[in-house]
Amino acid sequence: MKIGLDIMGGDFAPEAMVSGAVLAFEQLPSDVKIVLIGDKNKAEEILNKKGFDISNFEYIHTTEVIEMGEHPAKAFQQKPNSSIAAGFHLLTKGAIDGFASAGNTGAMLVGAMFTIKSVPGVIRPTITASLPQMNGKNALLLDVGLNPDSKPDVLHQYGILGSIYAENLYDIEKPRVALLNLGSEAEKGNLAARAAYEIMNGTTDFNFVGNIEGNDLFDDAADVIVCDGFVGNVVLKQAEAFYKIIRKNKIENPYFERFNYENFGGTPVLGVNGNVIIGHGISNDKAIKNMLLFTKDVINAKLPERFKKRFL
Repeated sequence: MKIGLDIMGGDFAPEAMVSGAVLAFEQLPSDVKIVLIGDKNKAEEILNKKGFDISNFEYIHTTEVIEMGEHPAKAFQQKPNSSIAAGFHLLTKGAIDGFASAGNTGAMLVGAMFTIKSVPGVIRPTITASLPQMNGKNALLLDVGLNPDSKPDVLHQYGILGSIYAENLYDIEKPRVALLNLGSEAEKGNLAARAAYEIMNGTTDFNFVGNIEGNDLFDDAADVIVCDGFVGNVVLKQAEAFYKIIRKNKIENPYFERFNYENFGGTPVLGVNGNVIIGHGISNDKAIKNMLLFTKDVINAKLPERFKKRFL
């Protein structure tokens, strides 16, 4: 197995990325190889300072960087020798099994959509977030920002994608799928939510348990929670804000620590023909380590193959 890591993307690149790769190397099985994609000279300089054997990694040298503030589509097209473009080129060729980056999220999504592309039958790929539950489990929330406006049939497909993810990453048999709404009754919600409920209710594509409200998000009401990207992103950012408040007030609690993005590392793009993991732009070495460990799990889950079987 080979995991490609963009070492030039993120607020603390390349130091945090290379350091995170070193931490991951110490925990990954010997048959997993990390491929550092970016400025090879800078990577080797960092590794030499650490006294780390540079031969433990493979390298793809690039000379361009897609900066965080650049226009995603233009930058991806105009910088073919960027670390992100090179990563997707390797993924398309099958030279790596998964590609992880904490760089420009938009460019990562452009790369996913226009290089490896969507699985046939998937209307819109999606990105997810893990919501820690009070009972120790995790629920999956999708979409969390890729598609701000989602039609009812797209929301239905999120239920399918999320179920496959929960089955194979969380080991949940027949995951409970719920639609996030402003009331539990079938007639509640806006036009899209009401129409999505009609499609999802009684479906055999997944185990639909109905609507849930915002106050049910962390109380094990469902394993997969479906919403459009606008709502999902607001929920995610609100959870991050509360975690920051808790940290600032020096409140120590094992449950709240599970909201720390460093522990998750990244999130996969679901519904595309490859394993693409997107990390937080402020990722430090710990977050990068966990992103790489998570990428291994995603690759082993064979999600693209499972999506293809379901949507054929």
